Amino acid sequence: MTAEKALRLGTRRSKLAMAQSGHVAEAVRQLTGREVELVEITTYGDTSREHLAQIGGTGVFVTALRDALARGEVDFAVHSLKDLPTAQPEELALAAVPVREDPRDVLIARDGLKFTDLPAGARIGTGSPRRMAQLNAYARSHGMRIETVPIRGNIDTRIGFVEKGELDAVVLAAAGLSRTGRSEEVTEFLPTDMILPAPGQGALAVECAAEQRELVAMLAELDDPFTRVAVTAERSLLAALEAGCSAPVGALADLLVDGQIVKEMRLRGAVGSTDGSELVQLSTTGPVPSSDDEALALGRELAAEMLAKGAAGLMGERAR
Repeated sequence: MTAEKALRLGTRRSKLAMAQSGHVAEAVRQLTGREVELVEITTYGDTSREHLAQIGGTGVFVTALRDALARGEVDFAVHSLKDLPTAQPEELALAAVPVREDPRDVLIARDGLKFTDLPAGARIGTGSPRRMAQLNAYARSHGMRIETVPIRGNIDTRIGFVEKGELDAVVLAAAGLSRTGRSEEVTEFLPTDMILPAPGQGALAVECAAEQRELVAMLAELDDPFTRVAVTAERSLLAALEAGCSAPVGALADLLVDGQIVKEMRLRGAVGSTDGSELVQLSTTGPVPSSDDEALALGRELAAEMLAKGAAGLMGERAR
């Protein structure tokens, strides 16, 4: 690689994708002194107006970027890690998983309302079966009556449903609002005891051709080892449940810290029916994995426990 040649970073065209790819591009510039050019790529998930559960979910935001890598049109690509299929192609390297943003979901509601202050029958928009399942389960257990409404669109579109009075609230990822400078619009950060995020939510994936060893090594400088083992455990759970990224599965691996010392890692998983009538939610705690293999094993073990509790029957038609 010559010093003067700019690196080409493949990214989706959305405002959020451009923002998060821009953060990675700047980190690469600072790390290497190389210029980084953003190459905008349209994916099937960006052009389809169907809900993600209908179009399969898995890979719809990823395939076009990976195809561009395979054709040599870009040098590396940045994805929202929760959009990646759990099986990693041999020809591509997951070179870096940078430090994770806040993985939580957030509520943006009319009149600044918190979730428990919403009126009976409140209409809450989300495009995620996972969010629907856990929100409806929480509402049922707390004697609330809500209606979850399937929506699609970018951040502006979704918040617009509330601003126009079409919905009482929408649920979005905290990370996306942070990366686009809109965190001040959040009316409530939803606790993970109430709703677990999607596996890998808040994390980014930096991917390039595996044969580009010099580039792989360079991008690996952006990797955060704690984030990597956490999302590896979460995605292992998802894979062992044989569920795609549009399935109603939540997972979060977090580090338990005593003072400045990381003691253990806790992995929590949830899967439920979208109406909230059934929910399987379990957790396990153990030493922080020291390798991807240990993180993979942790996810598989918790998935086995969840399947034994009936998780498979709650996922409907599973994407494989």
